[in-house]
Amino acid sequence: SESPAKCQALRDNRPLSTYSLFPTGSTPVTLLFMSAIAGTHIVVGITGGIAAYKSVELTRRLRDQGADVRVVVTPAGKAFITPLTLQATSGNPVHDSLLDANAEAGMGHIELARWADQIIVAPASADFIARLATGLADTLLSTLCLASEAPITIVPAMNHVMWEKTATQRNVDTLRTMGVAVLDPGSGPQACGEVGPGRMQEPETIVQH
Repeated sequence: SESPAKCQALRDNRPLSTYSLFPTGSTPVTLLFMSAIAGTHIVVGITGGIAAYKSVELTRRLRDQGADVRVVVTPAGKAFITPLTLQATSGNPVHDSLLDANAEAGMGHIELARWADQIIVAPASADFIARLATGLADTLLSTLCLASEAPITIVPAMNHVMWEKTATQRNVDTLRTMGVAVLDPGSGPQACGEVGPGRMQEPETIVQH
């Protein structure tokens, strides 16, 4: 039941005192707030695109939330961001080779596919989206996605004309029917100087998804 002091304060529309909220003899309760992704194994895939620089911040934010992050970068992705930078932010070696002699039995894609609880491809280029939609497996990242049963999220980033093309939209629709989560790109100024939809979502938005 409510304490007399608390009831009187409510009737008088006065602020509640510390005593009325926590009377003497009450048992203190400690609330623990933990990230939903703490302890999760997350693979961050990076494809070719100027938005690859945002993936550095994404890996850092995921680690700050307690996730164990492994980065897989495509050959085109390495043209925009160096593996050394990604290794520093993820805290783990970066994977970029389909035939990895250092992986178990030389099959790094299977090892990573079984390790992952979640796969996030950010940025996801139009080329990668097309490969994933058609089941191609000619890079480590596309093979990993095909071999894994973990949930996949793609975060597209490309020129607005490329994003709006019928072929790209058809590939995106195909991926959605396959159960792949798609974070639609934002709209605004692009690196090419044009304006429109195609900007990669910000890292904080991806982490909260």
